[in-house]
Amino acid sequence: MNSPRLALLSVSNRTGLLDFARTLAGLGFSLVSTGGTAAHLSAAGLPVRNVSDLTGFPEVFGGRVKTLHPKLFGGILFDRAEERDRGEAAANAVPPIDLVVVNLYPFEETVAKPDAPFREAIEKIDVGGPSLLRAAAKNHAHVGVVCDPADYAFVAAELTANDGRLGDETRRRLAAKVFRRTAAYDAAIARWFSAKTGETFPERLTLSFSLAAPLRYGENPHQKASLYADAAAAAPALSRYRFVQGKELSYNNFLDADAALYTSRIVGANALTIVKHRIPSGAATAPAMADAFEAAWASDPVAGFGGVVAYTGTLDGPAAAALTSRFLEVIVVHDVADDAKPVLARKPNLRVLTVEKEDGPRPRLEARGIDGGLLVQEGDLEPDEASEWKVVTKRAPSDAERRSLAFANRVLRGVVSNGIVVAGENATYGIGGGRTSRVDACRDAAGKAGARAQGAVAASDAFFPFPDGLEVLAAAGVTAVVQPGGSVKDAVVIAAADAAGIAMVFTGRRHFRH
Repeated sequence: MNSPRLALLSVSNRTGLLDFARTLAGLGFSLVSTGGTAAHLSAAGLPVRNVSDLTGFPEVFGGRVKTLHPKLFGGILFDRAEERDRGEAAANAVPPIDLVVVNLYPFEETVAKPDAPFREAIEKIDVGGPSLLRAAAKNHAHVGVVCDPADYAFVAAELTANDGRLGDETRRRLAAKVFRRTAAYDAAIARWFSAKTGETFPERLTLSFSLAAPLRYGENPHQKASLYADAAAAAPALSRYRFVQGKELSYNNFLDADAALYTSRIVGANALTIVKHRIPSGAATAPAMADAFEAAWASDPVAGFGGVVAYTGTLDGPAAAALTSRFLEVIVVHDVADDAKPVLARKPNLRVLTVEKEDGPRPRLEARGIDGGLLVQEGDLEPDEASEWKVVTKRAPSDAERRSLAFANRVLRGVVSNGIVVAGENATYGIGGGRTSRVDACRDAAGKAGARAQGAVAASDAFFPFPDGLEVLAAAGVTAVVQPGGSVKDAVVIAAADAAGIAMVFTGRRHFRH
């Protein structure tokens, strides 16, 4: 009874199954399988018994019930070390099942398809598969369990080397993998149901992420780090990116690339953002990437050194020449033209990636770990409607100022608070971000803009608590300001704007980014 000789195989993904099953048969295992899998094995000439022959009960209800039977679960679960269990198994003609090979219905792949029918998704919720896996993993002291075709080769090798047996450590590792897989499977189903019922923040948040890539280290060399992709997303993180060239991305590279792409997508088509330490140092729009890059670079040439660039357009030859003339870490674009590739290749360490074009920012939940928990929020993606902005000063902004204010206010979404953006219609002139004081953020933005602040506009991610920040912008030459409003000092700030001849509009919406 201790010799593993009966294997149950029931799989949806048949990759590598035949070779694995041949190895099992060669080692003396009897193969037991469900309808579709049994037919596949039999067609390949392998001796296989149907589960219904073992249980004496047919597959019914269109295959919804085929493995949920005491003879199967008893054969997996009974404790071979317990005399009582051995006796009950013998008395009830329950043969021991020593190896369980199961992978699950493709629920995640089904719901990832656009407009997948509800009924189709429901039918891809596996019941028997997770139950078999969990039973075998629970009794891993006596039963081997394989849920991933990627493990067939090493399991086959160990079985072959050890007379059809798996070592204790292997069975434990395989069991742990099963519980991770079934947890991820249930998480995907839970998230799908929550989305169908409109529950963004349910009483239990079930998330699942798959290891996409180990990273050399985290923010600093003494910190370990890895990248995990959202296992339940329609397009996992790395599948959105295509690597054109360059060395591997680091933890910090990923953070900055995401921040740059987030900002460029909010700004719109042909938008370029340069990011350093998650804070945009410059942003601009232009049909030619080279023009957008030079305009964004001029916003802060010092901070741009070693930065990350994202452009919602195509990287062509002239852009490649401009970008490779500076030191950059990562470039993310929609496409890379053929004439750009040999130019980029001269900088082999420069990481260049493409990402699919999208109409706007991708809906996202943002999560951060804190001591003992997780903070989760929706991304700040809802567009501001400039038509709803309220002019609060004596002078209204001109049409040109309104266009500049709209641009600056979009860029502002990507700036870490406290955030101030000084800009024209299509480019930032100076950005103050990550400051603990709003007046300091104003000084940073105005100082970086320099003489270009004359006649420019400014956007603030939150209200001005005092008129001092506004006064800094006015002294630099800013002529119009957009801000949320809502301070107890609003009247004082408005009076200061009127005294300086500044046009000011309130949006009624704050854009903090921490």
